[in-house]
Amino acid sequence: MKEKRVVITGMGVVSPIGNSIDDFRNSLQEGRGGIAPLTDMDQYGPLAVHVAGMVKDFNPVSMGMDVGNVRRSDKFSQFGICAAIRAMEESGLIAGENIEPSRLGVYVGSGIGGMDTFINQTLVMANEGAQRVSPLFIPMMIGNLGAGNIAIKFNAQGPCLPVISACATSTNAIGEAFRAIKYGLADAIISGGTEAAVNPLAIGGFANMKALSTSKDPDEACLPFDIRRGGFVMAEGAGIVILEEYEHAVKRGAKIIAEVAGYGNTCDAYHYTAPRPDGTTTAAAFSLSLEEAGYTNDSLLYINAHGTGTPMNDRCETKAIKIALGEEQARKVMISSTKSMTGHMLGATGAVELIASALALNEGFLPPTIGYKEPDPECDLDYIPNTARKVQAEFALSSSLGFGGHNAAVTLRRFKS
Repeated sequence: MKEKRVVITGMGVVSPIGNSIDDFRNSLQEGRGGIAPLTDMDQYGPLAVHVAGMVKDFNPVSMGMDVGNVRRSDKFSQFGICAAIRAMEESGLIAGENIEPSRLGVYVGSGIGGMDTFINQTLVMANEGAQRVSPLFIPMMIGNLGAGNIAIKFNAQGPCLPVISACATSTNAIGEAFRAIKYGLADAIISGGTEAAVNPLAIGGFANMKALSTSKDPDEACLPFDIRRGGFVMAEGAGIVILEEYEHAVKRGAKIIAEVAGYGNTCDAYHYTAPRPDGTTTAAAFSLSLEEAGYTNDSLLYINAHGTGTPMNDRCETKAIKIALGEEQARKVMISSTKSMTGHMLGATGAVELIASALALNEGFLPPTIGYKEPDPECDLDYIPNTARKVQAEFALSSSLGFGGHNAAVTLRRFKS
């Protein structure tokens, strides 16, 4: 079977730094952060965490959802549907008109699913009894309904695969969608991730693991690769890309944003939260993705790192980059963590960061790592501190590393016909 080329023809985002691609791009170029003080989170007692990356000015009806569907959907599903609406509008795909419904798929995941619904209905049961639990509890809460609702919205009758791999969720979803199109299983796939877990239960759990930043200053909370870093910042949102087989896109005259060229997927098989300290399995995912993409050392590479701002992640990811590329080449590569602006969007983060990577290739700029002041001797590469760069990269690798040891990397190539 002849392998197909896969391209991106549409993108949509709901995020702490913008709910449109234009706003998101402008924030990246300006190094404008979206982390803000937490409010209305102390109803179950004080939290040790004071900031988060919250979506602002989100109105699902104005973004294309009808009132009834909003009422029947958890916020995680609303984020995903609205991002998908924007991505499909940009792509111009319409099932039954320029793509067969059976050849349009949906690969959209969520690390946690409808957590707000779970909390609310647990309180209903505790206070009023199980007989008062909503009949919509299950379909609003289960994580696959983000993908299911998007498929219903767009009559996507092809393959539908909701991936769940913690913080690697949406990178895995996009990688698996890439493979499905590459090997002829679909002509286009709506792919990405969505998450809405900025609530006291999730924050309490992560905080008690000592995983979250306790800074009260939004500008000093998420500090990837900086020696002052002390944990990640919870965030929410969704990122959706439309992956399409190249010939199909060309035939209908679609605008092509970037080419998806490689995917790597490995597991640390080491610990349920901590990364493998030597970085070897993460490096293997990077190498697999870059090799499939056809990257060579004479090409300019940008890496959108997982870069959570936790002491162990950033140190181990730096090791992995050096192993995958070699020490000398690693020092030539430009790296940033856009989590310094968005916070960590869990299951949505990989897709949002892939969108940032696609914009970087398509528009010739590399987003910065903001808040970077004090280098860490163990994180000694070029992390594009504080200011975006006007640089035309040829390849961009977006990495995501999740609890359970999930390592995922997708490599984009600057589009050339």
